[in-house]
Amino acid sequence: MTLARSKQQQINQAAEWIKEADTLLIGAGAGMGVDSGLPDFRGDEGFWKAYPALKKQHHSFSDMANPKWFELNPKKAWGFYGHRLNLYRSTQPHEGFNILKTWADTRPNGAMVLTSNVDGQFQKAGFREQDIFECHGSIHHLQCSKSCSDDIWPADDLALEIDETTLTLTSPIPRCPHCGEVARPNILMFDDGYWNSDRTDDQEYIFYQRVKQAGNILAIEIGAGKAIPSVRYKTEAYGIRIIRINPKESAVSNRLIGISLAMGGLEALKAINDVI
Repeated sequence: MTLARSKQQQINQAAEWIKEADTLLIGAGAGMGVDSGLPDFRGDEGFWKAYPALKKQHHSFSDMANPKWFELNPKKAWGFYGHRLNLYRSTQPHEGFNILKTWADTRPNGAMVLTSNVDGQFQKAGFREQDIFECHGSIHHLQCSKSCSDDIWPADDLALEIDETTLTLTSPIPRCPHCGEVARPNILMFDDGYWNSDRTDDQEYIFYQRVKQAGNILAIEIGAGKAIPSVRYKTEAYGIRIIRINPKESAVSNRLIGISLAMGGLEALKAINDVI
């Protein structure tokens, strides 16, 4: 049941719900990073705007986000993922992350973060590792492209040089320390039979244990679209109430108690915080 009120009334109501919640369930999709300057890859044109070299090569996001490239052309695969890794490392989380962190710190049971983003921005903003469930994995962790073992290791020491005109790796190809095969990000890709989900499975287990003890859960969902609805499904399933923030896809089902804010993430979070 979406509340039929003016935008300011909805913002005021959202502020009250945050004050009343025991636990915040923060659901974040690609739209959460846009205000930090990160691309959201919305449609081919949005993707090609971020990666003009791939437009020339007629590669879509779903085409590039496929493990086949680590076998067919690892320098091309790492050109794409290496550029993203370098971008995410250099990007600072926008003010909205700090607002969410402040709200979480005032709630009796804190916050649980559920994100389909692989960029590590919540960790960089100060959220605890044990409070974050990255349902599609993390670019800051690596695995063997051939799954020779269950090992997942940090990418902290990985330095990658990319030719941005062709989006091709020019530094040495990252290798699995166990078998010497090409290493890849520990990310769930399209048509991916090699993803090692162990790290994400552990996060998911902790997430569900927290849900059992969370009390009154308020879901705050930011920039999670319908194209890949992983985050939307879970925020709808576990939030007693839901605040959905999305410029184009903010509607909340009538079977839920929700507030729909057709706004950008940072804009909406600042507006609510001004009331709080």
